[in-house]
Parts: sequence; C-alpha cells; structure tokens
Amino acid sequence: MSFQEIDRAQVLAEALPYIQRFSGKTIIVKYDSSAVPGEARDAAISDMILLSLVGVRVVLLHSGRTEIDAMLARLGLESRFEGGLRCTGAEIMPVVQQVLCGQVNKDLVAAMNRLGGKAVGLCGLDGGLFQARQLDERHGLVGSVTKVDPSTIAAALDSGCIPVVAPVAQGMDQMVSYNVNADTAAAKLAVALKAEKLILLTGVRGLLRDPADEATLIPELQLSSVPALVREGVISGDMIHPVDCCVNAVRSGVKSAVILDGRVPHSLLTELLTDAGVGTMLTN
Repeated sequence: MSFQEIDRAQVLAEALPYIQRFSGKTIIVKYDSSAVPGEARDAAISDMILLSLVGVRVVLLHSGRTEIDAMLARLGLESRFEGGLRCTGAEIMPVVQQVLCGQVNKDLVAAMNRLGGKAVGLCGLDGGLFQARQLDERHGLVGSVTKVDPSTIAAALDSGCIPVVAPVAQGMDQMVSYNVNADTAAAKLAVALKAEKLILLTGVRGLLRDPADEATLIPELQLSSVPALVREGVISGDMIHPVDCCVNAVRSGVKSAVILDGRVPHSLLTELLTDAGVGTMLTN
C-alpha cells in the first residue's frame, strides 16, 4: 500500500466519528454565489450531497446578490445598499423575487441533481415558511422575519431531499412579498429546525484579528468574547452582520455556528468531518 493510499485511509478513519456524530442531525448551509466561485461551488454542492448520503439532514439557503445586480442592470434599474441591506422598492421586489426564487434557486437545484443529489427548490413563500413585517420605511420591501414554519422543510428532509431555499418572505402587515437578508433567514431557519450547526459560506477565511493577515484566524469564539472584539474593532464592517446572525442562532439553541471560507474547495467536509476544522466557530 502506498503512502498516498495510507493517507486516504487515515482521512476516512478520521471522518467516521464525525459521521456518527452528525448523522440524523440538521445542518443549515448559507451559500452566496458572489463569495463562492464556480469550481468551489461544485465542490460545496458535492460536499452537501455526500453529507446527505451519510445521514446528515442538509438544508441549503442561498442569496443572489450578483445575479440580482446583473438583472437590474439589464433592465436599467438601480438599487442601493444601506447597512448591508438592499433597499428594495416596489419596482425592485419583483426582480428580486424572480431572480432568487427562479433563476438562482433552480440553477442550484439543477446543479445538485446533476451531481447526484436529490434536491428540491423552495422559497420562503412555500408553506408559509417565512413570514415577515416591514423592517423600516428606509429599506422599502425588506422584511423582518416574525415567524418561521419549518414543516415544509422538515417534510422534504424526511423524504431524503436536500431543500434549497430562497429567502423571500410572505408579508403579514400588507399584501406583499419581502426580501429577507440571507444570513438572517439562515439563522432563523436554523433555530426553527433545532439545527446542530449553522454554516455561513463566505468569501473570507473566517474572523481575523488582523484582516490583512490570514494567519490571525480566530478558530473558535465564545459568545461572551464577542462584545470585546467589537469594541476592539476586530469585528467590524461587513463582518458585523454575519457574526450577529451567528450569535443570535447560538443564543437561541443552535449548538454552534461557523463562518467558513467558501472559496476553498471541500471546506465543508474539512470543517465537519476532520479534526482540523477551518473557519471560525462560535459557541456558547
């Protein structure tokens, strides 16, 4: 037997206790196409299929910023971001819904099925999955999730499918659909499904003490340490909202939340099924 074959056997042996630990447990993966390039996307999808095949209940919730931007540009429409959220006027929301629930969702479902998975596409309107009220006037049709009914997702998981979810919500205060931030939606869904782990696939290594130095990765972070890191400026800018979502999920019963580098092929398997782990894991 070659050294390479021995290494492969060791990796498989190392994965066994993690497979036993996560089998039957629910994992929510938030995916952002702007952060996960094409080759890494297929690797992440393959990882989710493998996890599903060994008994992990995987849910994929996606955003679609790049695709929405492209469609708005094609239509000659403009939108702006405030506080990390897309200001979604009445003329923008139909485009957001079409791109998220149609183009992006079905492209991911098709890719997953093509690679050997069994995926089903859903959005927050299906089965009253996400219900929301308007966040504020400034952001327009951006919703604050008030209720999650995970029964449709649970039924898909029970049938052996991987649900692929678009973050659009049914309006409870008016007859509209709302655009919901994907990190927020993933965290809310993780809580509702009593998930073992929430994973945010991002375009960064994780939480870094020095953003210019990936060697300063913080591999594990207790919630009690978060306020100090905010005061020190370690958690700042675009990292504030993802960290807040992870904190809220863990405080509400999710066992752990991970900010993971989606650019690295098979980072999901490395995080879940090896001793090494990657990214930043938040725990109580």
